[in-house]
Amino acid sequence: MPEEHPDGAGAPEPGHFMPGGAGDALPDGSRAGLRPLTLSRRLPGSLGKARELHGTVNPAARRKAQPLPTDPDAAGGYGAPPPAPLAGAPLTPLTGTRRPGGSRPVGWHSPASRSGAQFSADAPLVKPPRHYSKAIITTLSVLVVIMLTGATIGGFKLIDSYDNPVANPLARPSVKNTEPPLPVPPDPTVTVTAPVVPDLVRLQKNEIYKAGKVASVACKEPAIKPNSQSAILKYYKALLPCLNQAWAPVIKKAGYEFRAPKVVLQSGTIVASSCAGEENVAYYCPYDESINISWKNDLKNYRSDALGARVWMLDTMAHEYGHHVQNLTEMLTAASSREGWAKTKAEELEWSRRTELQAGCLGAAFLGANKKPLGLKGTKLEVWEYETQHSGDEYNPKKIRDHGSRKNHWVWGQPAFKSASPASCNTFTAPAAKVS
Repeated sequence: MPEEHPDGAGAPEPGHFMPGGAGDALPDGSRAGLRPLTLSRRLPGSLGKARELHGTVNPAARRKAQPLPTDPDAAGGYGAPPPAPLAGAPLTPLTGTRRPGGSRPVGWHSPASRSGAQFSADAPLVKPPRHYSKAIITTLSVLVVIMLTGATIGGFKLIDSYDNPVANPLARPSVKNTEPPLPVPPDPTVTVTAPVVPDLVRLQKNEIYKAGKVASVACKEPAIKPNSQSAILKYYKALLPCLNQAWAPVIKKAGYEFRAPKVVLQSGTIVASSCAGEENVAYYCPYDESINISWKNDLKNYRSDALGARVWMLDTMAHEYGHHVQNLTEMLTAASSREGWAKTKAEELEWSRRTELQAGCLGAAFLGANKKPLGLKGTKLEVWEYETQHSGDEYNPKKIRDHGSRKNHWVWGQPAFKSASPASCNTFTAPAAKVS
C-alpha cells in the first residue's frame, strides 16, 4: 500500500503517470525531469490547444495504424461482404459461419444466405390464358341479357306500384288490408252530363206550371210606417219571410232548389252588384240574387198617400220576388238567352215584355193566395186593382215598351190573383197581342 504524505512531501509530481514522467524510469534507467503536460486555460466546451510533448516517447507505446480500405464497398454492413481480416489472423471459411451478432435480415423475416444465388436468372413461368369455346361464350351472353331484361322489367313494375310519385316519392308502406277493397266502377272515365234543355222548352213547359197553388201563410202586412229610409228597408225585409214560406214548397215540388233572396236598398254604385236597373225603380239582380229597392219614390209616395204607398210596396215586393222565382226555375236565364239572340229590336222587346208580365203575374198569384192575412179587401183591394190597371209602358217617361201595356198587366194579373197558381202565368205560349 503506498505511503501517504499529508504535507505534500514525496507526492508525485505532475506527469508522474505519463511515459517519461517523474514516476517512470526511462530505458536507460534515469528519471528525466520532464515538464508536465498542462493546459494553459480551460475553454467552455473545448479541450484547449494541444501542446507538443517534450522528451523521448517510448517506441513500444506506438502502434502501427491499419491502412484504410480503398474500396468503398469493402466496409462491412448489411448486404455486404465482411471486412478483411487483420494481418496475421487465421482465415476462416465463409460457408457455415455466422458473423458476430447473428444473421442480418435482408427482407421480411428472411435470413440472409450466402450458399446460393438470391435471384434466378430465368424468367418465371407464365400460365397461358384459358380459352373458352364459342358455345360457352354464347350461353353466358344470353344469361347476362336475360338477367338485365328481368331487372329492367322489375324496376318498371316497382315504379308503377307507387300510387303517386309526389305524395309518396319513396315507397308504399306495407299495410295489411283488413277490409275488402271497394268495387271499381265499370268505366270511371265516363262523365254523366245533364241533358241540355232548349230555352223554349224551359219557358213554355216548365214544371212550375204544374206545381200547384202558392201556399197561404199566416203573414200580415208589417206594422211599420215607411216614413224614412231605414223604416222602408225594414218594411221590405219584414215581407221577405212571408214570400219565402209561400214559394218554397212550389219551387221544390217543381224539382228545383230553393234559395232565399236578399233585400237591399239601391245605392249610387249600381255596377257593384253587376246589375243595371232604372234609376229610382226597383229591380232584381240574378247575379247575387238580390232585390234592390228604390226607397226615394216610396218615401215620396207615402208622404202623399199612405195607403196607396203601402199597397204599391206590397205589389212591388211581390213582382220582384216573381223574378227570383224565374231565376230559381231557370226561366230567367232562358228568357235572357232568347232576348240576346233576337234579330230585331222589336223581337228583343217582346221577349222582355213576356218576362216582365210573367213576373207581375206570379206576384199577383202570391197576393191572391194571401189576400186575407195581408188585408187585401175593400178599399185596399180596390187600390191594388186600380194601380195594376194603371201600370204599364204608357207611364214610362222614356216610352220604352219593355214591361207591357197597362191593359195586359190587368189581363195577366186578375186571373192569377183569383187562381193563386203559377199555371195562369205562362206568358211564353201566349200570342203577341197578349204580351204587347
